[in-house]
Amino acid sequence: MINKRLLIKHLLAHNDENSFYDKKLKLNIGEKEGKAKFVKHICALANSNPKNNSYIVIGVQDDNNAIIGVDFFDDSKIQNLVNAYISNPPLVAYENIPFPHLPIDKVVGLVTIRPPVDGKLCSFRKNIWKYYGGAVFFRDGSISMPKVFDIEIKDINSKIVHAIESNAQNNIELTLDGVFDFMNVRQDYNPTYKVFKEYFVVCWAGKEKKVNDGIYYSRVDIELINEHVKLFYSALDEVSIVITENEFRITEYVQLGLQPSDTYYPLEEVVITFKDNAHYDIESKLLFTPPQFDRKTLHHLYNNNNILLEKLQKKSPLTPSEEDDLQNISATYLLCYFNDFKEAKEKLETIKPYIKKFDKDIYARYKESMRILRKVKYN
Repeated sequence: MINKRLLIKHLLAHNDENSFYDKKLKLNIGEKEGKAKFVKHICALANSNPKNNSYIVIGVQDDNNAIIGVDFFDDSKIQNLVNAYISNPPLVAYENIPFPHLPIDKVVGLVTIRPPVDGKLCSFRKNIWKYYGGAVFFRDGSISMPKVFDIEIKDINSKIVHAIESNAQNNIELTLDGVFDFMNVRQDYNPTYKVFKEYFVVCWAGKEKKVNDGIYYSRVDIELINEHVKLFYSALDEVSIVITENEFRITEYVQLGLQPSDTYYPLEEVVITFKDNAHYDIESKLLFTPPQFDRKTLHHLYNNNNILLEKLQKKSPLTPSEEDDLQNISATYLLCYFNDFKEAKEKLETIKPYIKKFDKDIYARYKESMRILRKVKYN
């Protein structure tokens, strides 16, 4: 069992960026250029390491390897993104790894790339940004470069990567330290733990809320102690948790609707399955079905949103009533988009810089709407 925190430390301490390891200050797959560059690096690392894992560490200063962390990244659909743009795609996992010196809302992102089992080359499936469909990339030192198809693939990293992974194995002391740290930090919301298969330790805590006959949780931290892998749900999220002998199941819900009549809709289910061979799987499944509303009402709300956006762009003062409407502008645009108002997605992206300056709570709601949109899009 690999302790991912130790693995990151070994990668940073003993290696500059090379043909099996890359580091980034942050990850930006919300824009076409950032998405294209990320897919390029995945393609290059997979092709350069046909028999071993390769890694990208997110949240590290390039010049001095300082670990500054990034926001929690909950996009479990990275594999869908890779599948959409790469032929013969590798298996890709993104994990959020907490570090003791970082603020509680910051983690280090670890991208693990496992090469295709058939040993075939990865290539771009279609055009994106300035990269053409059919392009093949390899790592040339720390740079991802296009190469010709008949290049000889040499296995030069397997022994090095195996040694790094072996030195990052977990032990009882690290496991107990991880449990105690979690219990101390999350005393605010009744932290608890459960042992699966006499080996895996899962700690979790969350703020409980009862709605009708159901129990939901917000501000949820879930940590797989053995590997220091963290799942996080914010104060805006609401989830249900079901624990069985072999599974830890989280179902996330979103409140959508026309104010003030919001309704709970299941968004995504994440299932952690623990196996007898000291391995586990984390699988996610999108459950979301967009709610449909009266188009006449939506047209009125859409036009009202457009007026608000125009006033923000012109820096015109808002009335108290308009400030109230601004609280729900991102959620309303999202509902319009789900109801086939195609231009609503562009409007939703346009409002970002204006509401970011206007109010942090409104901006938090905006990020929640974009997170839902991203999850649905990659499915």
